[in-house]
Amino acid sequence: MSLFKSNRLFSARPILFFSFIMLLKSYLAWMVIFEGGPSWTTLLKELPFALVVYSLIEWFASKRKLLYYLIANLLMTTILFAVIMYYKYYGVIVTYFALAQVNQVTAVKNSVFSLMDPYFLFIFTDIVIIAILMMRRKKTDEWKMLSMRKEHRGVILGVLSVSLMLCLFNVLPNRASMNEIVKAEQMGILNYEAYTLLSSKNTEQIDSNQITQERIQQIKKINESATAPILQGTAEGKNLIIIQMESMQSFLVGLEVDGQEIMPNFSKLAKENHYFKHFYQQVGQGNTSDAEFVVNTSFYIPPRGAATQMYAGKELPSLPKLLKEKGYDTTTFHTNVVEFWNRGELYKALGFDRYYDAEFFGEEDTVFFGASDEVLYKKTIDELDRMGESGKPFYAHVLSMTAHHPYTIPDDKHLMTLPERYEDTLVGDYLMAQHYADYALGAFIEDLKQRGIWDNSLILLYGDHLGLPIYSLDRDDKELMQEIYGGKEYTYNDMINIPLVIVNPGQTEPQIFEQLGGQVDLLPTIANLMGLTLDNQIHFGQDLYNQSAYNILPQRYYLPTGSFLSSQELFLSGSGFDDGKHYPLTGDGNSQQETTEEEYTSALELLKLSDSYVNQLPDWKTE
Repeated sequence: MSLFKSNRLFSARPILFFSFIMLLKSYLAWMVIFEGGPSWTTLLKELPFALVVYSLIEWFASKRKLLYYLIANLLMTTILFAVIMYYKYYGVIVTYFALAQVNQVTAVKNSVFSLMDPYFLFIFTDIVIIAILMMRRKKTDEWKMLSMRKEHRGVILGVLSVSLMLCLFNVLPNRASMNEIVKAEQMGILNYEAYTLLSSKNTEQIDSNQITQERIQQIKKINESATAPILQGTAEGKNLIIIQMESMQSFLVGLEVDGQEIMPNFSKLAKENHYFKHFYQQVGQGNTSDAEFVVNTSFYIPPRGAATQMYAGKELPSLPKLLKEKGYDTTTFHTNVVEFWNRGELYKALGFDRYYDAEFFGEEDTVFFGASDEVLYKKTIDELDRMGESGKPFYAHVLSMTAHHPYTIPDDKHLMTLPERYEDTLVGDYLMAQHYADYALGAFIEDLKQRGIWDNSLILLYGDHLGLPIYSLDRDDKELMQEIYGGKEYTYNDMINIPLVIVNPGQTEPQIFEQLGGQVDLLPTIANLMGLTLDNQIHFGQDLYNQSAYNILPQRYYLPTGSFLSSQELFLSGSGFDDGKHYPLTGDGNSQQETTEEEYTSALELLKLSDSYVNQLPDWKTE
């Protein structure tokens, strides 16, 4: 007796067979993504969508019905698999808009594949089996014959109507939820994907005439001091060197593992200069390129897509343009191709004079998708030397990249030996890659000093974005992180905490700063140090030296919309404010709730102001 004849109920009614299969796949996705995993409600949230699709096939298909089922099954399976993998990499629910940037994701395919647990592939089991059976023509012909049976139109119409009503019941009441993961759980994953595809993305904008610096400062509770700002102009006329460290998080500063210091050079800089320990990322889908955008503009990232994709066509007020008015030569150094994340267009919009990319750095000693940090720094220092000989001060934005996820750097760059418990773990690979990045940075710093550039420059070093997402860690990695944090659980506020060190030779004495800061604050801080005026330039950050009493940092993408940091804690939004979660920035994690609903509203308003302002900027014109 054949496989299909022994299961006539399912084989003769493909709507039952494929609906059951899709329900199993949905349960797998829920196990990976949602904290509570699947429940009986998963059936009511996921099955109706599949039944709508399959009912339409039953209603309209007269020939090749089985083929249409297979195509629909493959499409929905691919969506669920993409959702799983994207969540493991970014911690968010992927939408069609993000998938449209799949050409960028393929460039980091090693990172994506490294996060794949073997059981994820079970989602394609039925497709593999069916493909094998399709090669056995006799078996396939039997199934085709059985599946050609016409279902009663009244039954199909009833199934379609009830399923569609259940889909609407899942979607309509939950549209206002802020947290995208909560929204997907409330609606069902497939319903959420359909909702994001069909819903309007045109949000009401605030007129640019109503967006003033006074309004921004009022929301952020910034009070201008009557006295002269401290450290104002102390770096005026100096070169500016900003070093953006790939995937670097704050816990690395001063970290020792069994007596071995992971980042001795960076940690020494932090100890001997100004170190900001409560400094946080504000990037999104564009990761490193988003950090470039935020740091150079003091705007927030867009609500969807990378800033380089959404804002690169705008005349962006920026740090390079401010410095060019003072006669500076402005450049940026990155070993990847400039086309990655549309950087070439971003650099034009920001006003950089030149960029140096893979064409300049070549293919010598490549790691992942660019030359190593050693090559980056060796070739960059020669250019900085040449620029210094021109007599003009310069601004150089230097982006390290070797310590990139998945951190599997070549063996010849393993410059330390970690304990056995760190072997074959993501945390161990991360520490090894960051140790190498620190080694290369140390050589660069020595070169800057020997060539006389260091003493005549303002130098900032910071992490571009997180390196160890909570949702990417397995049990062993979580145990290692808990060990690193002295027994405390590794939480979301730890994950997005990146270091900031400011070096102003002759002006900065060793000091640790406790105030809250984010990447959006760097432009105003630099402007104060270098004596630049922002009187005619909208910015959403604040000078970390002079406006340190209070800060609020809206978050997007890596954390749900509506999430933000205040001076006391990280707030993670739920459907709204009331069901959100609170993570204290200091202490044992058991302190009382500090953030308020007023701050939640303020964070959302700041994001809307930034979105509206940037979207209404004029497009830049080519000559």
